[in-house]
Amino acid sequence: MNDMSRTETGVNLTDIKIAARKVQVHYGANHAIKDVDVDINDRMVTAFIGPSGCGKSTFLRCLNRMNDTIPVCRVEGEIRLDGDDIYDRRVDPVQLRAKVGMVFQKPNPFPKSIYDNVAYGPRIHGLTRSRAELDEVVETSLRRAALWGEVKDRLAAPGTGLSGGQQQRLCIARAVATSPEVLLMDEPCSALDPIATAQVEELIDELRSRFAVVIVTHSMQQAARVSQNTAFFHLGNLVEFGETSQVFTNPKDPRTESYITGRIG
Repeated sequence: MNDMSRTETGVNLTDIKIAARKVQVHYGANHAIKDVDVDINDRMVTAFIGPSGCGKSTFLRCLNRMNDTIPVCRVEGEIRLDGDDIYDRRVDPVQLRAKVGMVFQKPNPFPKSIYDNVAYGPRIHGLTRSRAELDEVVETSLRRAALWGEVKDRLAAPGTGLSGGQQQRLCIARAVATSPEVLLMDEPCSALDPIATAQVEELIDELRSRFAVVIVTHSMQQAARVSQNTAFFHLGNLVEFGETSQVFTNPKDPRTESYITGRIG
């Protein structure tokens, strides 16, 4: 491999799934995100940490254009997925969100059966040609979400009847059913008990063998456990970004150190 395919930090450029440059986000007059540059690596977990209101969830929603749904929101700068500008006018946000799936803070299964929750995305995107293919996608997705063994005998039961942890894993199954390339998770464990949190964290570690995973978390312990890279946001700025072990043990910016040691946030 020639040296041109590596950055100065030694990151292999072929491993970069999403590249963001000079990203700004405005909500009306509020300048929420300021000049953010970050690279999201494929088959790694990248954690976004920082105090409440620092911009980490706002930036996460830029990565699959969820901010498009907010009329007063304006996004500037450049975000590329595999080199393609996701804000190009020719890009269909619905198709983009099939490639860049999202799991939200509170489990939000559809008021449908467990089966139909997972089948929803493949159906609307026309990803399967027969019921047998759809059955296979549903089973594979539930297996990837570590839920198949618990629900295989009650696929017709409502998804809303599952426990909180099971509902969140169902939402993960729903997100991976469209074969995304990136999985965004906005505080996916904040509504879960410690046992369900441990299950989801274990699942995140397994999912990174197939996807680039980006997780927003208010828990520094969780970021340290599940991620390989960490970005620290403060007051709309990306203060520090690097390998998780380095950010937590040897931060370069005093604001990062203050946050990690509990002096701010």
